[in-house]
Amino acid sequence: MPDLPDGESVEMKGSGARPYVLKNVGGVYSCTCPAWRNQSTAIERRTCKHLRKLRGDAAEDARVGRPVVDRPAVADGEEAESKDLPPLLLAERWDQFQDLTGWWMSEKLDGVRAYWDGRTFQSRLGNRFHAPDWFVAGLPSTPLDGELWIGRKAFQKTVGVVRRQDKSDHWKAVFFIVFDAPATPGPFEDRISFVSEQIQKQGLDHVKAHEHVPCAGLDHLKAELARIEALGGEGLMLRQPGSPYEVGRSLTLLKVKSFLDDEATVLEHLAGSGRHKGRLGALLVELANGTRFAVGTGFSDAERDNPPPLGSVITFRYQELSDGGVPRFPSYVGVRADLPVEVVDHIWIDPSLAAEGPSPTTTRRFELIEGTAARFWEIARDGASVTVRYGRIGTDGQSKTKVLADEAAALRHVANLVEEKIAKGYVDA
Repeated sequence: MPDLPDGESVEMKGSGARPYVLKNVGGVYSCTCPAWRNQSTAIERRTCKHLRKLRGDAAEDARVGRPVVDRPAVADGEEAESKDLPPLLLAERWDQFQDLTGWWMSEKLDGVRAYWDGRTFQSRLGNRFHAPDWFVAGLPSTPLDGELWIGRKAFQKTVGVVRRQDKSDHWKAVFFIVFDAPATPGPFEDRISFVSEQIQKQGLDHVKAHEHVPCAGLDHLKAELARIEALGGEGLMLRQPGSPYEVGRSLTLLKVKSFLDDEATVLEHLAGSGRHKGRLGALLVELANGTRFAVGTGFSDAERDNPPPLGSVITFRYQELSDGGVPRFPSYVGVRADLPVEVVDHIWIDPSLAAEGPSPTTTRRFELIEGTAARFWEIARDGASVTVRYGRIGTDGQSKTKVLADEAAALRHVANLVEEKIAKGYVDA
């Protein structure tokens, strides 16, 4: 296996927008992936799948003294790298300029993507959905691509059902909406005809072929998009006529929505005020590229009382990105059904505690070891006050304190400073 010489670094592509950086500094190996950063052990004893891929399991086991199973990097979907992923076609976004006249138009369902491999249902990341025997009885032995769906505005309810492993009666509310047959030869029109024939022949009430209509032009597309969104739908999908089924992202399948969507990892719960006092006010979240921001709308009262756990991955909608790459007007949609929760070391932040006594303090320490230099950097937040301590490892260093306008401003300040340090090569210690 190749190794990394002392003092050198190498980039390794993950599923996120930016590659991970692997370093060897004096025999201490590091990686910028979340799995390496979030391990609660000394930095010289940490490993991850990327270091193991580079150096091999035997070398890493010998270095850290024991086999270490690293947590999946759920922030950018890399948990899937160790699984056999279903061969799915993924959509690109419409650029708002391409003429889609003649393309096949259908509603973009806000359910859970499901791949029927002929025996079982799988998620996009290869996790199994435990559908009851009656639900799968009669489905063809050939693969089908579709969505497990209860109805519009029922995404979270659908997630709650399909994540269960008890094959419960809750599945009676679920439909399998099929929009392609990946292994069936021929153009899209032949494949969707095959789907309709198979479903009609079996007479399964809970399995339906998704409806597609030809797009008559831009005015037709806009009118249909407005109609679907007015009904509570998510948007539209446009399929190129005569197109084959391709694995991966393809410009033969385009999604059209007034709002964009993305996924982010939950870092902290920010307590609310006013009528939301004593429960969730907003989530502090992080994108795969490290951008941090708050999501404060889209929650039901029940979700504010029982918010998504720290480390979980949520889906949110937004209008556009700011010049700084921050989503504008983000709104919560739900928790991803097919990703596990990654444990993170953040705590509940409740500004209301300030009136009763000192607010909880969150402290993080980062270290940078390069050649003969060994530096540390710590950041602590107490309410709206942020204290930074830095210097050479082994010394007390020096510290500076800054008081922000409020706790939300302090959280944003902390997130920005941490991002700057990580960009400079500091690692979470």
